[in-house]
Amino acid sequence: MSSDLHPSQLHQHLQMYACAKWSFWGSLVVSCGLLFLGASQKPESKPWILGASVGVLEVGRRHRQTAKLLQESLGDIDRASRLNFQAWARDNTQPTAQLALTVGAVDANWKPQNLFTDPVEYIQKKQKHVALVGGTGDGKSTFTQYLSSKIGGRVVVYDSDAKPDDWSWIDQADVIGRKGNFKAIDTAMGNDLKTLDELVELRGEGGDNAIAGRERFLVAEEFPILVDECDHSTNWIKRHAKRGRRYKQFICALAQNDTAENFGLQGDKDTLYSCFVLVRLGQFGRDHARTKLKDPQLEQWLKAGGKRRFLVDDCPCELDLSNWGAGGMVQPKTSSRGNEEEQKQAKAMNEYEQFILDWGQQHPGEVLKAAALSRATRLFDGMQPDEVRIIFASMADRGLGEVEGNGDRLGWRWSK
Repeated sequence: MSSDLHPSQLHQHLQMYACAKWSFWGSLVVSCGLLFLGASQKPESKPWILGASVGVLEVGRRHRQTAKLLQESLGDIDRASRLNFQAWARDNTQPTAQLALTVGAVDANWKPQNLFTDPVEYIQKKQKHVALVGGTGDGKSTFTQYLSSKIGGRVVVYDSDAKPDDWSWIDQADVIGRKGNFKAIDTAMGNDLKTLDELVELRGEGGDNAIAGRERFLVAEEFPILVDECDHSTNWIKRHAKRGRRYKQFICALAQNDTAENFGLQGDKDTLYSCFVLVRLGQFGRDHARTKLKDPQLEQWLKAGGKRRFLVDDCPCELDLSNWGAGGMVQPKTSSRGNEEEQKQAKAMNEYEQFILDWGQQHPGEVLKAAALSRATRLFDGMQPDEVRIIFASMADRGLGEVEGNGDRLGWRWSK
């Protein structure tokens, strides 16, 4: 029963038990002393002495009864004493434990020395593909949309779970696999392999100028599912991983684990780490900081920042994706053929971009905000403000108007 008591209660009960026990023995000794003293006193004082002896003896009896009750409550007195000692030891060593906790805590002002805030610049400098790892709710889709709107080139998305309003800012013909259409994804991946072979032949004959304007950024959502459902997926990721970079065919594969098997690279983990920039979001970043980098302080820093903080390879990155549209990315120079491709792409706008463009031409010089756009038409019902800003930035990057402001104040206006 002593195990049910809080350490402070246990200590009090033990003190009460000791006091009651010694009080009983003290009362017994005093009572006996009074009786021995009364035997030698005058007859008229004996009744008083006897009464005092009986009173002291009654007090001792009551204390003995209290001791019995406490003993029943405590059970094994020796075990209770051990528990009390353990509690005492914990209390007396608490400053040391508190010191260890303080040392392990992260200063609110602490920042990693190798911290950076522009993952796109990092990825472009590395000239590698992207393997994005994160759990549900870690922001994989938001990060991928941000990355694809900045990285450059034509964006093609393989997403079997895409909703109607997902990826609304790109040509919808380039969003492949909706409603679980894995056959369409497999066919498109097979065509990608043919395109890669074609680019190899063109570059071999005419150099880099022969493939200018053919840059693409291919996004494969939930790649482990594609590995199971699409025959071309494994060959697709291996061929692009090893040869795609040279021909400006970059890929971004998403998974919920950073094992090579999840990316269709069984037994070829070196390819994953040598050809891809690994972006680890959420718990995966914190686990990597703790187990691989052996840096608990970095782990706590990542945890304190939520979705804004993650790891790019082994480097900490902090990025508030509400500011994703702060400025457009400089597009690479292309040949006349590339310019024709861009003009065709500018003309092939979806209904969302067309509405924004029409509004801008009717209100020249006025800045359109995401909130005002949602109030102006039901076309954008269900679309998040960040998704509208993605459309703004995408249009500005293609020369359709310009953006103004940043973060949640980002707006778009028409300019020729």
